[in-house]
Amino acid sequence: MAEEEPSEGVLLSGEANVATRIRVEREARGWSTNALSDRLNEAGFEMNPSAVWRIENGKRRINLDDAIGFAEVLGIDLRNLVGPPQLAAKARAMELIDEVVDAFRATQRANMAFSEARDSLDAYLVEHSDIREEADLMVQSAIADEANKTMLKMHGPPPGDGDAHPIDEA
Repeated sequence: MAEEEPSEGVLLSGEANVATRIRVEREARGWSTNALSDRLNEAGFEMNPSAVWRIENGKRRINLDDAIGFAEVLGIDLRNLVGPPQLAAKARAMELIDEVVDAFRATQRANMAFSEARDSLDAYLVEHSDIREEADLMVQSAIADEANKTMLKMHGPPPGDGDAHPIDEA
């Protein structure tokens, strides 16, 4: 069975991603390696056109200072510069991916906080078993109320519910 060649994108290493991304960004702007070199030099990042070509073609490693210079001159986030070119060239996709990952991290922190709070309550109720049943019912009721509120925000009222809203008893 013949081995498949890895496709350009996620399978590339970070440095190869940077080299590809620099070339893609330079070409998208219609710049030559000379023009990119000039812009880097004007921004205080000394680099000759030959060095730009060598980086783009994998003949020269890129150091962190170079990467910072390219990101600044190209007007892209450094994190975006090292991402897979197929995704990184779509800046909005990268922003949305970052939002998804940030939201996931937030849910992980929230899950940990929930587990710690539940463990603390359970430990307390072991010592105060006389209130366990009432405390468990309160927690279940409060969680169900919050889940219902979230479902209404996400999906709206159930079909056939019209504009009917529960009357708040305050």
